[in-house]
Amino acid sequence: MRELSKKKLGYTEGILSVIINTLLFGVKIWVGTAVASVAMTADAWHTLSDTLTSLVVILGFWISGRPKDEEHPFGHGRAEVIASVVIATLLAVVGVSFFRDAVRQLIVRKNANFTVVSLVVFAVSVVIKEGLARFSLWAGKKAESQSLAADGWHHRSDALASLLIVVGAIVGRYVWWIDGVLGIGVSVLILYAAYDIAKSASNALMGESAGPVLSEQIRKIAREASPELKDIHHIHMHRYGDHLEITLHARLNENTNILDAHTLSTKLEQELRKALNADTTVHIEPEKRV
Repeated sequence: MRELSKKKLGYTEGILSVIINTLLFGVKIWVGTAVASVAMTADAWHTLSDTLTSLVVILGFWISGRPKDEEHPFGHGRAEVIASVVIATLLAVVGVSFFRDAVRQLIVRKNANFTVVSLVVFAVSVVIKEGLARFSLWAGKKAESQSLAADGWHHRSDALASLLIVVGAIVGRYVWWIDGVLGIGVSVLILYAAYDIAKSASNALMGESAGPVLSEQIRKIAREASPELKDIHHIHMHRYGDHLEITLHARLNENTNILDAHTLSTKLEQELRKALNADTTVHIEPEKRV
């Protein structure tokens, strides 16, 4: 995907999310406060945190779109991954805070008085947030963006939390503790989403292996581009947003002169750049003698 189209998707998702979540937060906090529900209030602030994370997404796309410079020779693509870490951190803070509030509500044996209006508001919120989640996940897949996918799961966790609240509110007519338990349930969902996003982002920052699928794809390209290069191995990959750096070792007949070896490795580098949008460094080794 062209960089311009990717940025457009990122900005569109971010701005749309900010507008929708800000409006939902206002309605949810009003309803949650009116019925004295810790679960509804927690979910309202969870929705506001979606606004903040979407602002992080927008900032991440703006930074990652900047060209490479002397201090960042590989570009700024990892700004998106850093944005995902920020999103995960904000989610974790929200989750811990509302877990504490829910436990406190259970200790003091406080219940909530859900109303029809509050149920309608949160039911509508489920539909809106799930729709926003699907759009974000689609955009993340289309743009190959971790931060957009992370924002999508953030929206989905909010939709699931609202759904739990709607179901629990109906049951809450018969059990006083349902609001506190739902608050804990919402908190656990938020914390799990934070863990999942942080784990994925951390893997990208620390470096990932090429994996069997990509490794085989590289070997296939090598066989077709430069069949004289044998035993492609020691494949390392470094991802910087859309930009991919690959290093690999290849064996070549020991009698091959330097000019031919250079020509073969350059051809492979060009084919990998064309197929994978990757800058590649090929290290030539002499073929092992039998």
